[in-house]
Amino acid sequence: AAAAANNGAIPPDLSFITLARHGGEDYIYHLLNGYCDPPAGIELRDGQHFNPYYPGGAIGMGPPIYNEIVEYEDGTPATQSQVAKDVCTFLTWAASPEHDLRKRFMIKCVMIYSVLLAGSYYMKRHKWSLLKSRKLVYTPKA
Repeated sequence: AAAAANNGAIPPDLSFITLARHGGEDYIYHLLNGYCDPPAGIELRDGQHFNPYYPGGAIGMGPPIYNEIVEYEDGTPATQSQVAKDVCTFLTWAASPEHDLRKRFMIKCVMIYSVLLAGSYYMKRHKWSLLKSRKLVYTPKA
């Protein structure tokens, strides 16, 4: 059913699309909002649409997002750009849902390493201070 609704093409798995494409979230946002009429001299086959952000410009998927397609509970206007932004944010989260945990773990690691670095620097200064501050005098035998 999905292939029939998409002009015979099987819809791709979009769970990693934001990580797989160059530009990531911005590419998806512009792809969803970039549908327009083809410029003069470009011929499209039946069932194709023009999108300058898609490689080659001709894409088989029609514009998936329109104004007022959803209704937000908080009263946010459901413009095409707002819906596309929400879709891109969701796809980014779906690609790596553990992102927030990794970021929190990274902050903890940086804090622990900074304490360890400060401690090791203090110990180095403490241990080497005797060797660096002593004066060696050479007195030749007469």
